[in-house]
Amino acid sequence: MHAEGDAFIVDTGYDADRIRAKVLNLGMRPVIHPSPSRTCPQPLDRNLNRMRYRVECVFDDLKRFRAVATRYDNTATSYPAVLYVTFMVLCLR
Repeated sequence: MHAEGDAFIVDTGYDADRIRAKVLNLGMRPVIHPSPSRTCPQPLDRNLNRMRYRVECVFDDLKRFRAVATRYDNTATSYPAVLYVTFMVLCLR
C-alpha cells in the first residue's frame, strides 16, 4: 500500500482488520465507516467522515455531466477545461 498523509479516509468496503493494521503501521489514522457485519465497531472520526461525504457529493455532481463522466475530451488541455466549466456551473447553482 502506498499512501501518504495524516488520515486514510475510505468507504466501508475497506473495513478489514488487515487494512486498519497496515494504515496504523504507516502512521496514519484510519477513517473507515464500520461495516454492518462487525460485532465490535471501531471508533470513527465524525469530522473527517463528513469531509469524505462532501467529497463524494462533489464527485456525484460531476458524474451528472456526461462529458465529464465519460471523458470524451482526451487531450491534456480540453478535459481540464471541461472540468473547470463544470465546476463553474456547479458553483453558480
